Amino acid sequence: MSVNISLAPHTLASQYQIRFATTEDLKQILTIYNAEISTGTANWNDQTVSLTQYQQRFQDLQQQQFPMIVVEDLQHKKVVGYAYYAAFRSIAGYRQTIEHSVFIDPSYARQGLGKALMLQLIHLATQQQMHIMVAAIDSGNTGSIVLHQQLGFVQTGYMPQVGQKFGQWRDLVLMQLHLQQA
Repeated sequence: MSVNISLAPHTLASQYQIRFATTEDLKQILTIYNAEISTGTANWNDQTVSLTQYQQRFQDLQQQQFPMIVVEDLQHKKVVGYAYYAAFRSIAGYRQTIEHSVFIDPSYARQGLGKALMLQLIHLATQQQMHIMVAAIDSGNTGSIVLHQQLGFVQTGYMPQVGQKFGQWRDLVLMQLHLQQA
């Protein structure tokens, strides 16, 4: 990460480390992402992504000075989750509003890793003087909605049937966090 931001100390078990992602992590990140595309509803893509496509996404984030972070299981030397944020919209007036994504390997769910990544994203976005962080969450993902509420996000929108996954219409919950008040 070329921009001058740093991670906050984290309180995860010593088995885990949160750090900035590197190109060497992208294969493991892609495995987590494509598994969600194939089996979950947290992402409404219906086609898996190639390593080349994901390398471009990573490069775009770096060029725009947006961080991507990972949580690594140190014992197994494995990336088990990742998170990033990017521009909410490409129009200049939105330049201090970001939208984030967090994905955890399902076998590591419910261990506080998603929350730890979220706290880091909030810390990083505050350092970068972002104003609003947006979450776009499938309405069926109640765990994510509750986590965001615990972190101070408020629901600001509900969009019924705006997307599809697995042949079903999906509803989208929009939540946001005012970073200067977080």
